[in-house]
Amino acid sequence: MFALWSALVEGTRAHAIVPLLAFLHLDGLAGDPREIAEAILISLLQVAIIGFLFRPLESMIPAERWPDRRLTRVDRQYTLMMLLGIFPMFSYLVLTPIGNYFGGTGNEAGSDDSLLGITHWIPALAGHPLALFVVYYLIYDLVYYWMHRLQHALPWWWALHSMHHSTRQMSCWTNDRGSLVDGFLQSMVLAGVGLVIGVEPTDFAWLMLIGELVQNFSHANVRVRFGPVLDRVLVSPVFHRLHHMRVDPDRPTLHNCNFGQVFSIWDVVFGTALYGEPIRPTGVGDPMVDADNDKGLVGLHWNAFRRFWGAVRCRAGWRLGDVAFGQDYRPISVKDLDLHALETPVGAHDVRDVRDVRGTHDM
Repeated sequence: MFALWSALVEGTRAHAIVPLLAFLHLDGLAGDPREIAEAILISLLQVAIIGFLFRPLESMIPAERWPDRRLTRVDRQYTLMMLLGIFPMFSYLVLTPIGNYFGGTGNEAGSDDSLLGITHWIPALAGHPLALFVVYYLIYDLVYYWMHRLQHALPWWWALHSMHHSTRQMSCWTNDRGSLVDGFLQSMVLAGVGLVIGVEPTDFAWLMLIGELVQNFSHANVRVRFGPVLDRVLVSPVFHRLHHMRVDPDRPTLHNCNFGQVFSIWDVVFGTALYGEPIRPTGVGDPMVDADNDKGLVGLHWNAFRRFWGAVRCRAGWRLGDVAFGQDYRPISVKDLDLHALETPVGAHDVRDVRDVRGTHDM
């Protein structure tokens, strides 16, 4: 299996990446062509798993039944664009040169040269790559958890991240729905942590794949949970669907839950885990953000950027807390709003059969 993968990567490098970089006059500037080839193949693998595994599951055991999947189309288009184009190019034309400049990648001596590298402090892990990978992933996932909480708490960042939450039809394609500016910030934070703790480029690519695949599955429109024990450790689709639920005007802080990417244990430890609630419609109550559902790819980003620009330029955009956005795209604290007045009936946009959590499938 590993020999086949290595041969596939090498063939892609030699016959596709190297000629392309030479044609674009980018050879020597974009990192190791083998790493670029591996990243592209990993993206293709991810798309295949989403399309041929997660998508059929949505038809067999849906959490919600929709009369059509119209609102998922833009997410599918965006996922394909991100995974097969923008993300590999951004990672290896931008992040890799930055990492090389600071001495964080392409170092043959290994990751123990970094004073903050894991193997610098625990040299024994250098001889146990699987254990080292697990340690890397725990750190990576913990950083993601706190970054995700900040995305919801800092109004100007929520202005961008809200694009991800605005979808009323959350599916296996929803994970990559997000503002490019938000994606840039996330990538810089996570890649920076990877450089600091000494993650090698190949390991980082697999860290990303595992995290993305888990998130693709956790966003899928399926009635799946992992049971009373594993649900306290790993993020399941039912667990994450509660994170995407529309605001409850009678319990306005209920949706501030379940921030974990792969490990739900962080939510348990830090008191943000929510279990036992029925499956609820997804989306947002804020009409200015909900309007994303009527937009295409360009309109989605333009709306998110207008919210960001309205928030980042005022004091309210820097005060931690839940906000909605006014007609001028400036943030308004939800404490000053009548959430019942903002609430949009589910049936106003689409007819959805929301299944009760008791009908979920344990895996």
